[in-house]
Amino acid sequence: MRTEVTMLLMDEGSYCAYIMASRSHTLYIGVTGDLRNRVFQHKWKEHDGFTARYNCDRLVWFERYGDVNRAITREKELKDGDVQKRSRSLNP
Repeated sequence: MRTEVTMLLMDEGSYCAYIMASRSHTLYIGVTGDLRNRVFQHKWKEHDGFTARYNCDRLVWFERYGDVNRAITREKELKDGDVQKRSRSLNP
């Protein structure tokens, strides 16, 4: 399983919609073309902003897309939904 996830994270030409969380369950939703690198940026607080301020440093969910527009659409769906909708979406 771990090897599959590592390969998925390193696959070129793919984009991911993803969710980072803090220990206090604060969520951050984003899109990236390099999930592995982006997760480390969040963990090491390389950029000032929401995730650094609220310690969102744990990758809790992601979906991979071949098209950046589909990944952005999914990110917007997750951001537009309320907490219960997000929960249902992630836990069918």
